[in-house]
Amino acid sequence: MVGLGRMGMNMLERLARDGHTVYGFDTSPEKAAEVVKRGGVSVTDLGEAAAKFTQATRIFWIMVPQGKPVDDTIEKLKAVLSPGDIIIDGGNSYFKDTVRRGGELETAGLHYIDCGTSGGVWGLKEGYCLMMGGDEASVKIAEPIFKSLAPENGYVYTGASGSGHYVKMVHNGIEYGMLQSYGEGFDILHASEYKLDLTAIASAWRFGSVVRSWLLDLLVLAFKNDTNLEHIRGYVEDSGEGRWTIQEAIDHNVPAPVITASLFERFHSRENESFAAKVIASLRNEFGGHAVKSSDANLGDATGSGAATVNEGTSSSTADQIQPGDKASVAAEKIGARKTA
Repeated sequence: MVGLGRMGMNMLERLARDGHTVYGFDTSPEKAAEVVKRGGVSVTDLGEAAAKFTQATRIFWIMVPQGKPVDDTIEKLKAVLSPGDIIIDGGNSYFKDTVRRGGELETAGLHYIDCGTSGGVWGLKEGYCLMMGGDEASVKIAEPIFKSLAPENGYVYTGASGSGHYVKMVHNGIEYGMLQSYGEGFDILHASEYKLDLTAIASAWRFGSVVRSWLLDLLVLAFKNDTNLEHIRGYVEDSGEGRWTIQEAIDHNVPAPVITASLFERFHSRENESFAAKVIASLRNEFGGHAVKSSDANLGDATGSGAATVNEGTSSSTADQIQPGDKASVAAEKIGARKTA
């Protein structure tokens, strides 16, 4: 196992638990003790690992960031491996890079399996969903590894070189849309006039609901740790797969508005202040005299030629919410006030 980050180290342990002899290598020497603790055999370089194998076909599983780290690791492996050996790339590599690498390794007599790996930090306990592309005969040789890592029925051979990473790419694009939908739905619930127990609602939706999923299980855990998510900033990164999925949609003329919008929402989450929104607010003020808010806290309003004043948004105070024990007349009054505001 080459690359012992959060997933790589957990995968090493899951394999070791199932009886595999797993050599662990990482560029950070301090990982050596943990490799042994997790049931693996620590090695100091790839040459040492290659020399320790006793079986005819040696298998090296790479878990490093996509791009140059994968290319650099493969080049180092080519120097110590022999024709017939297998390299598995279990990271989120771009499928076009995978196809290129597969061709280069084939010329060198090495077999290359691209394995989309889903499961994150929970994979050690729950297992990893695996999507394998490449030479089918090589996948068969490595199948005991896939069986140990995956839960029952949790792995699939997807086809030719690059297909495993392609399927994982689209899998992650779908994930973007699912996360965005959950986020928007719970945002609406959180903003409601009703005082709602989001933890209880998310928990109930896990049973019998058409929107039930493992993501809801995780959301319940998040809400139990921080009911209103007050200790986490709404800043969302992306690791590339959503962009690649959207590019594939464009290349094949496939409309994918939900996945595309969910990626753009991640961009929006990283802005402290939206310049686009400033442009829109300024234009509305100029052409229609619509209210704008000043960026200077010392100013009561900010005006253009429209000479509008600042309007405050609706109150988000919990005192304005409809409490669980409120009568229908109270609910009608508060909701009615919202509609006429």
